[in-house]
Parts: sequence; C-alpha cells; structure tokens
Amino acid sequence: MKEISIFWFRRDLRLEYNTGLSEALQSGYQVIPIFIFDADILDQLEDKYDRRVDYIHQALEKINAELKEFGTNLQTYHGKPLDIFKKIESEYKVKSVYCNRDYEPAAVKRDTEVKEFLNGKNVDFFDYKDQVIFEKNEVTKDNHEPYTVYTPYSKKWKKTFSPENIQTVVLNHKNFHQSDFNSIISLKEIGFEKTDLKFELPTLESAIIDHYDKNRDFPALDATTHLGIALRFGTISIRTCVRFALKHNETWLNELIWREFFMQILFHFPKVVKKCFKEKYENIPWRNNEEEFEKWCKGTTGYPIVDAGMRQLNQTGQMHNRVRMIVASFLTKHLLIDWRWGEAYFAKKLLDYDLSANNGNWQWAAGCGCDAAPYFRVFNPDEQTKKFDKDLKYVKKWNPDYEKSIFEERMVDHAFARNRALEAYKKGLGEYNGR
Repeated sequence: MKEISIFWFRRDLRLEYNTGLSEALQSGYQVIPIFIFDADILDQLEDKYDRRVDYIHQALEKINAELKEFGTNLQTYHGKPLDIFKKIESEYKVKSVYCNRDYEPAAVKRDTEVKEFLNGKNVDFFDYKDQVIFEKNEVTKDNHEPYTVYTPYSKKWKKTFSPENIQTVVLNHKNFHQSDFNSIISLKEIGFEKTDLKFELPTLESAIIDHYDKNRDFPALDATTHLGIALRFGTISIRTCVRFALKHNETWLNELIWREFFMQILFHFPKVVKKCFKEKYENIPWRNNEEEFEKWCKGTTGYPIVDAGMRQLNQTGQMHNRVRMIVASFLTKHLLIDWRWGEAYFAKKLLDYDLSANNGNWQWAAGCGCDAAPYFRVFNPDEQTKKFDKDLKYVKKWNPDYEKSIFEERMVDHAFARNRALEAYKKGLGEYNGR
C-alpha cells in the first residue's frame, strides 16, 4: 500500500489559490482529495430541496472535472467526519491529513475530534489559514484583547495588512494520487433533490465594484456583488477579493473586513451563537407572538418593503443587504420578536448563510450585539422605502400587490410599535420610568 496524504475540502471549494491544498501537494506524498457530506450538518436541513447543498454539489462536480485533467478524482463520502476518517485510515496508509481552518464552534469541535483520532494512529493533521486574511489573535488591541468595535478593528486590520497577505500559492499538480476517474456521490444518495440553481464561476465585476459605495443601498439597482455564497463556500478566495477591492473600492474592502470582524467575534466569544453579546439584553421582554412571526416569514406584514424582502428570500434564497436590515429591525422592534427567531429563519433560507455574519448582523439589528445599533434606532420602513426605493421598483418586483396590503393588512402602526419597543427595551435594561 502506498503512503499517501489526504486533502479535505470544506469551505474552500476550488483548486486555485487554495492554501491547504498547496501545502498537501508539497508533503512528499501523493495526495487524495476528499469531500465529506457531513451528516451532522445535512440532517438538520428539513427541506431537501436546498439550493445550498446543490451549489456545493455542482462546485464539487467542477472540481472533479478539473482533477480529471491531472489523472485523479475527488473522493466523496456521506456520513459523520470521524466515522469517515476511521474508514479511510483503515483502507489507506495515510501519513497526513491537510485542510483549511474553520472557526465556527461546531467545526472546531469536529476538527479536534478528527485530529485526536488521527494523531492516535500516528497520522499528522495540518490545518491552514485560508478563508480570512487575519484570524484568531492576528488583529487585536495593543493589550492583546480582541476588538469588539468595528471601526478600530478595521483601522488595525488595514495597518497590519501587507502585500504578503495576498500572495498567490502554487499547486504542484504532479503530486496528486493517480486513479481511475469516478463521478462524485449523487444528490439523491445523500437524500437531497436537484434544484433550479445553476452554478456559475464567481467573477469580480469592476462595473459593479467601482460604484459599490454609491449604489449598494438601492435594492432595485442590483448593484451588489452576489459573492456571499462564493465566499461562504470558498469558490472564490478572499485574497482574490481583497486584491481587487484594494484597486477598485474601499467601501467594498470595508465590507470584507466586516466579514472578518464577525468571524473573530464568533471565535473569541462563541456564546453569541445562543446568547446576546451584551448580556443585559437577555432581559428584554420579547412578545414572541407566533402568528405575527408567521406573517413576517410569509411577507404579509402590510409594510411593502418588508414584505418584498421576505418574499424575495422565500422565492430565491437571497435578499438585498439594506432590506435585510429593514426586515430585521421590523421583527425585533416593531413586533418585539426575539432576534434568535429571525436569525434561525434566515439560517434556513439564505443561500449565503454564514453563522458569524448572520448572528452578528441580527444582534446588530436588535441592539444587543457588539458594536450594535443603539436600541432606540428603529427603522421606519416607509421612510427607508422613500430613501432607497422611491420609485418602488424593488417593491413592485417582489410584492406586486403592495397597495392592497398597505390599506388592508398593515399589522401595526409604526409610531405605536416604536414607542412600545422603546418602553420594552428600557424596562429590560432597567431604565423604564413608568411613563
């Protein structure tokens, strides 16, 4: 049996500019690339018509076709990662396993278990930084504590950055383990259905990014990059994006830094998965009316832009970022429904769902997160519409019966809801004066 190395694809679904894969191919052993459809994750997905799973599957098919050119193929598995590695270790003379690091609490636990098993079998486990420019403690305050406010974090990020952070990596294609070509496991075999999603290689469009700062808040313009899903699953490298942003638009660079800010918050404060970053906000007396939550989910609140956003989400798995802020503010402030309900609904629906960003942005909207909007900021959906969709192009596209909903189905009056929210927050935070 030949001694081999394994490269384990996860959130890095590309061959080019892949740090861990490059390192594996320099290990001195032939490399077998693998992907595991993780049962611990997939079993939580109730809807088997899931575009994200299909996106991953199509991205893997593309990788497999590329690997064929190098005389190898991608080996795919379905199950719990630890069980899969026990199986692989019994079938091959594995010397080392390579991958790129993940920072979510469940992923850290998974990798620790796999590493401990492999080390117990005298197999090395190597992981590398790949999905971020800076990780863990690489951007901290001068006293080495993590930042909890974005602006100073971003300033330190930019000060720490150097061209070396976006250097290219070389792949030695000759070091792949040579094998007969096989197709990857089918969607049906892992219990999922083919969807209407068509995988396309992510591209950086200067026509959009050059004007990102001016156009990004107007949902009807469709002037955002749509790279959220590509960054989530690593079909594009963050280094490629940062290099482009440095040349074209600082506002977009700042958005990429926000992504890393929330990732380091999740890494340093894993409690935020279930709890408010600001603990005193656990005392907010949420109303949590299930019928009202259902109306919000379906996009039948009577507020045109809120309903347009929720209908876009339900139909496509996408929602414009400005509209995400509006619908999140509406749920937490107008309806006084716990941010965790909205966060969980987005997690089920968003194509680009990423735990750190989703959690961070929901806590921002609810006022309970790090560097959050103050609790007394309550977006007025009508004013937001006038400002960002004055011709109602976005509203009409996703909510064509909007006029009827305004007059017949508006759930709650804005002024009433705002005052109710302020009183509830003051009470929860111990500031309520009874008036």
